[in-house]
Amino acid sequence: MTDQTSGRPAADRFGEPPETGDLVVDAALAAVASASDGSLDDRLVAGEELQRTLHARLTDLGG
Repeated sequence: MTDQTSGRPAADRFGEPPETGDLVVDAALAAVASASDGSLDDRLVAGEELQRTLHARLTDLGG
């Protein structure tokens, strides 16, 4: 997928995914960044996995 205004790949617009220090969360963020140039299905799968990962991590914080 390319940026409509610059013609660059979408991943270039966003740069590197942030690093949180949590290896599992960082891997899920990297998967979302990698999927940004993929199909809609690829992006949905990566986004859903990130949501599940973040939910699990936040649930762990709740005790």
